[in-house]
Amino acid sequence: MKTLVHFRACAATITAILAAAPAAAQEGATTGEWTGQVTPYVWGSGLGGTLTPFAGAPTVRIDKSFSEVLEDSDGAFFLSAFARRDRLVLLGDFSYAASSNEGVVPPGLPAEGSLRQTSLTLAAGWRVHEGERVAFDLLGGLRHWDVNAAVAVPLIGVARSPGDSFTDPIFAARANVSLSPRWSVIGYADVGGFGVGSDGTHQWLVVANYAGSDRWVFSAGLRALSVDYREGGTRVDARLAGPLVGASWRF
Repeated sequence: MKTLVHFRACAATITAILAAAPAAAQEGATTGEWTGQVTPYVWGSGLGGTLTPFAGAPTVRIDKSFSEVLEDSDGAFFLSAFARRDRLVLLGDFSYAASSNEGVVPPGLPAEGSLRQTSLTLAAGWRVHEGERVAFDLLGGLRHWDVNAAVAVPLIGVARSPGDSFTDPIFAARANVSLSPRWSVIGYADVGGFGVGSDGTHQWLVVANYAGSDRWVFSAGLRALSVDYREGGTRVDARLAGPLVGASWRF
């Protein structure tokens, strides 16, 4: 019973779960003062996995490219931020995505599906090592997800709008390698969930950064994210991966 409305709405649901990408640009050195950066970014993610939107719904298997997912998007916004004072580091990430689609359910009845998702990650940590070219941070924090999906079949008066909100604890590590005055590489990884919110989630990110000026840094790289969430009749087991690009404003 893999209907068009379930397939596309559920694909958008999983793609919208773009939690906590760390700030992607090389941060400046600090000497007792705060420095930071704000990074709007685009993630060209393909996706795979399974999703059961609510109890009694079919389990949908998904394997879609970024271009296929983009067809159903009504809008998306992703923003990351990073700040540091001496060895104290702070990280935040916000994402919003909305999607809708029209399709049919057996025996050919018209149906509508829509999705809204918001996620927020906040983490704090300590710069445990800072050398001439390499810096290494350890962080801990929370990742909150809120997902609301609506499925409606007007001709038979069926409407379902399940929503789920959950918060995961996360632990993260972040390495910053300076290659030259203008070029750097950042690696990031986190793990979380532990049955508190989701059963488990993990993420990794590698980006190369180019400092075009003292204020602007441009980044490109790869990011992968997985989440396994089960509550009541809802299950999300998703794997997302693909390239990202961003531009950071430093202050």
